[in-house]
Amino acid sequence: MNSFVDIPAMVAACRAAWGMVHLVGAGPGDPELLTLRAARLLASADAVVYDHLVGPEVLALIGSEAERLYVGKERSRHSMPQQDINLLLVRLARQGKQVVRLKGGDPFVFGRGGEELQVLAAHGVAFEVVPGITAACGVASYAGIPLTHRDCAQSCTFVTGHLKDGSCDLDWPLLVRPRQTVVIYMGLSGLPTICAQLVAHGLPPHWPAAVVSQGTLAEQRVVCATLATLAAEVAGAGLQSPCLTIVGEVVRLRDELAWFDAGRRAEPETLPLAGLPA
Repeated sequence: MNSFVDIPAMVAACRAAWGMVHLVGAGPGDPELLTLRAARLLASADAVVYDHLVGPEVLALIGSEAERLYVGKERSRHSMPQQDINLLLVRLARQGKQVVRLKGGDPFVFGRGGEELQVLAAHGVAFEVVPGITAACGVASYAGIPLTHRDCAQSCTFVTGHLKDGSCDLDWPLLVRPRQTVVIYMGLSGLPTICAQLVAHGLPPHWPAAVVSQGTLAEQRVVCATLATLAAEVAGAGLQSPCLTIVGEVVRLRDELAWFDAGRRAEPETLPLAGLPA
């Protein structure tokens, strides 16, 4: 009797029986900004592991038979530690499931997507990445604030408002360079410090800045001010997370370009045919 066991073949067979993890970006909020591939995967997934910033209208696209697992994180309140989320994805895939790991915005922009994929790769789990519209692009567009403009902003920098240890010790000299737009994710709680540090490192107190709350949704609110007054005006307006902060001269263009504001958003059939002959 031949007792030889082909270990590599057994490993390959086991992996073939495993499922796959699809790391999917849900976009900035408006469900119509979801990619077609993301919508198809949500409809066919066996399990969907989703974050706090994924809205109910996006979740409504999940198939009725799919298992839903909430692993959202809010400031100082995490429903599941990151290490446990990583291992959950591995376990679901090893059960042979097609898993959608659903994250707000784009999973590779401040979404810990890279960290999760490293764990999957280490465990031999197959995966793919489906990009989403990151908040900086989607929210700025709905706020009527272009991130670049030939007159005033030839570059754009994305930063997170707090580091892994909870501090707000950013690269301030980088953020005050001329002719750029700075977009700050997750910076609401540290907004007074952020504004003060930008001024301390060289930006003028009258430099334009804005905070957008609930961007791309019907509840969207925008506060435009200066670095000297922004924190106080945002606090007075009672803006709540999720918020995005935009700093730069492009903020001044909002008065002209705020297409999404109440009373200014037009449905396709009502848009004027500008420039076309009668």
